[in-house]
Amino acid sequence: MEFQKNLLEYISHCLITADETISIAESVTSGCLQLAFSQMPNASLLYKGGITTYTLTEKVRLLKVNKKEAEENDCVSENIAETMALQVAHLFESDWSIAVTGYSTPIRNSSYRIFIFFSFSYKGEIVLTKKLELHPKTQALDAQLYYTEFILGCFKSELNRLLILK
Repeated sequence: MEFQKNLLEYISHCLITADETISIAESVTSGCLQLAFSQMPNASLLYKGGITTYTLTEKVRLLKVNKKEAEENDCVSENIAETMALQVAHLFESDWSIAVTGYSTPIRNSSYRIFIFFSFSYKGEIVLTKKLELHPKTQALDAQLYYTEFILGCFKSELNRLLILK
């Protein structure tokens, strides 16, 4: 599995230059984002770690997701992505965090749609939350890889926006 090298280098350079760190909370992407960050130049200087929580029980236990809300939404909502982002940043004591939850295969709980919610936190505040939907015939691995690349691209844009404001 290979990610856009220039994108990884750019994100790495930005975080190292700003002397900031990041952590990841994943569900649907099952470690793809963590893999991407581990492949960045000087990863140990910026990437503190990540957690993959695939079940409701683990999201509630480890990432403090509201159990009632998780049950109502099959752990897939804007608020759940935001909670995951804030909690993983707290767990790893990182400046930045990325969280993603959603579906890579069409199932009844998703109304047979493929989509994610992802969220970025920065210094304890949510700075971006988005929903991304793919065609329901997209293969699961293709969906996971597309989500990962899309999130990395959005993260680059968010870094640019916030670092310019500094």
